[in-house]
Amino acid sequence: MPTTDQRTAKIARIAACPPALRAAVKGLSDEQLDTPYRDGGWTVRQVVHHLADSHSNALLRFRWVITEENTTIKPYDQDVWAKLPDSSMPLAPSLTMLDGIHERWAYLLGSLPDEAWTRKAFHPENGDMTLDDLLDMYSVHGDNHIRQITDLKARRGW
Repeated sequence: MPTTDQRTAKIARIAACPPALRAAVKGLSDEQLDTPYRDGGWTVRQVVHHLADSHSNALLRFRWVITEENTTIKPYDQDVWAKLPDSSMPLAPSLTMLDGIHERWAYLLGSLPDEAWTRKAFHPENGDMTLDDLLDMYSVHGDNHIRQITDLKARRGW
């Protein structure tokens, strides 16, 4: 079981995601935003919108695990979501969403008592997951996608 300090560090990573994402996309042109981060991958724009989709789902998932007994986490097809028309719009709405989502999410997680972290949910693709498991997964999720963007920028010399 993780220590309180380990959880606090993971929650801090969640809180730090929106400003790090803003820094990663700052000054990029529409052409750059519409460049896939790898062959066959999402565009930078789709990655940003995906983070808003994923992290809004994540906040709700945590809330359901906290408030319901043995809840089932609803998966979604992120590749299909990334092709929806709103994934081609400007970044501002998703960046604003992420600011609010992450502020609430980090506050909620930071206020949980130790005993809450063992609460479980069933994920149809991953099996039983505790809040600690979800924290492990989501504390690196934003960083991984930001790295895709920054690596693309470095490769392209942007």
